[in-house]
Amino acid sequence: MRFNSQVTVHGIKESKGTFEGKPFSSTTFHAEVDLKENGAGRSLGRVTRPFKINDAAEFDKWAHLGNAFPIQCDAVFEMEASREDGTRLVLVEIKPVARAKAAA
Repeated sequence: MRFNSQVTVHGIKESKGTFEGKPFSSTTFHAEVDLKENGAGRSLGRVTRPFKINDAAEFDKWAHLGNAFPIQCDAVFEMEASREDGTRLVLVEIKPVARAKAAA
């Protein structure tokens, strides 16, 4: 199941190379999420969670932003079946929300 969401991205990291002879390529977006409560106690605030897109070239689309973070983004997520916990949230697409230009 796919759905759209607006997220706040606090950082982006490119990873590309080889490990034990196998190539890897990804871009990780660190997006703000709620800090959920659990059985060990209460919580307040927000944290970031990494979401990967399996293409390091995605980083180049964002490099012009420099240190303009945090930034609001429109994202497309997909819920996928997972053996570990039943489902997992996968980032499919993300782009910055257009900022209004300041009046001169």
